[in-house]
Amino acid sequence: MILPCPGQPYTLVLGLGRSGVGAARLLRQQGSSVLLIDSGSGPALDAKASMLRAEGIAVALGVPLSESLLLQLEAQPERVIVSPGIRWDHPALESLRRADIPSTGEISTAWEATRPVPWIGITGTNGKTTVTHLVAHLLAAAGLDAPMCGNVGHSAAELALERLQPGQRRPEWLVVELSSYQIEAAPVLAPRIGLWTTLTPDHLERHGTLDHYRAIKRSLLERSQVRILNGDDPDLRSRAGSWDQARWISAGSRDDALAAGIDPHLWIEGDQVIGSGGPLFDARALAMPGAHNRQNLLMATAVGLELGLDSVAMEAAFRAFPGVPHRLERVGEPAGVTWFNDSKATNYDAAEVALKALDGPLVVLAGGEAKLGDPSGWIAQLRRQAAAVVLFGAARHAFQDLLEQGGYSGRVELVEGLAEAVPLAHRLSATLACRAVLLSPACASFDQYSDFEARGDHFRSLVQAL
Repeated sequence: MILPCPGQPYTLVLGLGRSGVGAARLLRQQGSSVLLIDSGSGPALDAKASMLRAEGIAVALGVPLSESLLLQLEAQPERVIVSPGIRWDHPALESLRRADIPSTGEISTAWEATRPVPWIGITGTNGKTTVTHLVAHLLAAAGLDAPMCGNVGHSAAELALERLQPGQRRPEWLVVELSSYQIEAAPVLAPRIGLWTTLTPDHLERHGTLDHYRAIKRSLLERSQVRILNGDDPDLRSRAGSWDQARWISAGSRDDALAAGIDPHLWIEGDQVIGSGGPLFDARALAMPGAHNRQNLLMATAVGLELGLDSVAMEAAFRAFPGVPHRLERVGEPAGVTWFNDSKATNYDAAEVALKALDGPLVVLAGGEAKLGDPSGWIAQLRRQAAAVVLFGAARHAFQDLLEQGGYSGRVELVEGLAEAVPLAHRLSATLACRAVLLSPACASFDQYSDFEARGDHFRSLVQAL
């Protein structure tokens, strides 16, 4: 196998995806020797590898990630950088650790490179993408240089690489969305401000148990100087007493929060956002539908207050917020029916929240690659809101069984993919006099798409073609 510089220390980066490439380039910019490996091969990867080699990064393709990886290397690396898509307990990583070779996630390279820029770290099962966009928008409106990155938009390593170029100024803040995969691989990550939006069962096929998944999320907040938590989330609220320092928000009244054992930092009364000093601004400033978006509004407001923003400026920023692509995104109104792209809803709980946020009757499109979880709340909302459900993708037959077992009595149609689902939903919305059509898959996208963005983009283009 090729080594970057024979006889010299080097870093091994696993995976030729965006995260891995960003980390490799960032490390190379900082003067490290890097070997990037990937188990895949083919013309597209060959072209990417050639480009990276021209930048001084050694690349080896067709290298399987196995326990025998060390035997394939001419020399042991100083450390290993792991892309989020690789399990933290992968046998190859366990083998490297037994050989006393430290491993860490791609996000750690950005954390190390951007010191001393303070981070705002945002995590949660659902809501983190919306809150990340809201916080970044709020800070930009206030004139702060605070780009967003991480699990949304640029990878953190890509952004660090861009902003550490000669002649560039370091950001004043970084607004970073963090998945459980990224957090578990970055124990050094300690944001100035940490936000935790929600906690419901997700990614259990990787993390094993809800307790383990929760502990990963919690570790980020425990390392944060300022902790902002959603007091309306049942799981977080049930453990409020275990925090020695936290700022809780609640979209309900202060009395309701106090009754649940939480003294809120921010709450809502009579459509007014209220803080300890009194009313701040109209909670209706954010036009996104749903009670969950009021929680998101308060979390972003808590960040604004921490950074010293005034309430008038925050209200103006929220009124100008354009929304988040793929999260209850309005994509058209053919024949007077509103179509919503909620492709970001990749689990039952997120899809349930979307159903609660809209007025029915609806035609709902759901399907993809199913995840583990409890579908009962989602099915209950379908019974209440959906006149018809169009199921597509790999989960369509399993979802049909779930709806039947859950007592859903509306119309159910099965199709191969969105290309068939959209025109069918168009016809059903007219036949059943529905107000809206909602794509909220309750599934991952990987059966038919590279990610939920690609799925949402395809849906948007199909709706616009109507």
